[in-house]
Amino acid sequence: MFSGMLFIFLPLIIGYLIPVHKTSVLEFINTQTSRLVLVILALMGLSLAGLDNLGQNLSQILLYTATFFISISVCNLAALPLLDKLWPTNTAHDHRQLPLGKMVMESVKLVLVVAGGLIVGITLGFDLSWVDQASETILLLLLFLIGIQLRNSGMTLRQILLNKKGIIIALVIIGTSLPGGIIAALILDIPITHGLAMASGFGWYSLAGILMGDGLGPIYGGAAFLNELMRELIALSLIPLIIQRYPSTAIGYAGATAMDFTLPVIQNCGGIKCVPIAIVSGFILSLLVPVLMLFFISL
Repeated sequence: MFSGMLFIFLPLIIGYLIPVHKTSVLEFINTQTSRLVLVILALMGLSLAGLDNLGQNLSQILLYTATFFISISVCNLAALPLLDKLWPTNTAHDHRQLPLGKMVMESVKLVLVVAGGLIVGITLGFDLSWVDQASETILLLLLFLIGIQLRNSGMTLRQILLNKKGIIIALVIIGTSLPGGIIAALILDIPITHGLAMASGFGWYSLAGILMGDGLGPIYGGAAFLNELMRELIALSLIPLIIQRYPSTAIGYAGATAMDFTLPVIQNCGGIKCVPIAIVSGFILSLLVPVLMLFFISL
């Protein structure tokens, strides 16, 4: 059980131990990581095409997605406003315009890649027996590169420990997402460990979909991808509306994306004081996505 987890998790650990000081090398790694994500998502689409009773399985994916999204979101949003009430955060409004449409299209592009793989697999009808092995091999390389990215993200242990609010927000998200996953698992009558794994994506849709697909099959992979993607799209819409009154809620609901994709929206709408909180919270959640998800998958 744990040997399989270690085999998948080892590239992430090795990557995290590698310091990179040249900006050009980091840019190359970031580019290759983005490309590998697209490749694996296309392979996910091919895996879906290889399923028997495709229509029924797509309905199951949508059911899983809706159940987990609602359950986890309700649990998150039940607790985060209490943190805002007990520990307020000062915000400042900035009127800079952000290309939200362009940011949303970046997320939609990934959906189209999965859909493209599905369409190719259905229309061409070629042998798909190689897809799972290819996905696993590329996943190992991707985890290695993600480990390097996390190590060289600019966050030091001291910076993380000094920002207590960022840590607390991350802990609240973890502490409410996992019960949400359990509730969804009970509703869907699936193993609790599968529900906990699904709840450990924290908004990182590309990695969550890839890990779940590799560990539990394309149905779980597709549901995890769509679940976390919906979280990010809702966060992009929700942050400008609530961050002035509920900054911790806005930052927390953004999940792992608070340190990268949704950070410009958080800074623009909440002010510079929200930035270190968002980065620390997002970094902790990003670091724990592969750790928790691989652990629960291995049980």
